Amino acid sequence: MSGSTFEERIGYARAVVDGDRVHVSGTTGFDYTTMTISDDVVEQAGQCLRNIGAALAEAGCGFADVVRVRYLLPDRDDFEPCWPVLREAFGAVRPAATMMVCGLADPRMKIEIEVDARRPAE
Repeated sequence: MSGSTFEERIGYARAVVDGDRVHVSGTTGFDYTTMTISDDVVEQAGQCLRNIGAALAEAGCGFADVVRVRYLLPDRDDFEPCWPVLREAFGAVRPAATMMVCGLADPRMKIEIEVDARRPAE
């Protein structure tokens, strides 16, 4: 649980650990400590990654362990400006990836990112 009010109100967890697998829920650009969100899609992407990084760390892994990433955006034109930020997190890892254009739960949300990772052997 990340402390996001969405988790409690909707009924889900930020991440679920299942053996050596870690499934991180679709994560938006909200700063969950202040429940604020930037108007800028690139800043939102950076905050998504910070939120995901915290969930992965709590589960005992990091971006190097990500095997699958899904990008969800309401506006396809917002994807390319995010590429440099996304490349910082995933460029060396090269997980399988999908980008989908779809509506998100709140009109302030411009990007949502979901990842699956494999925890390293102990």
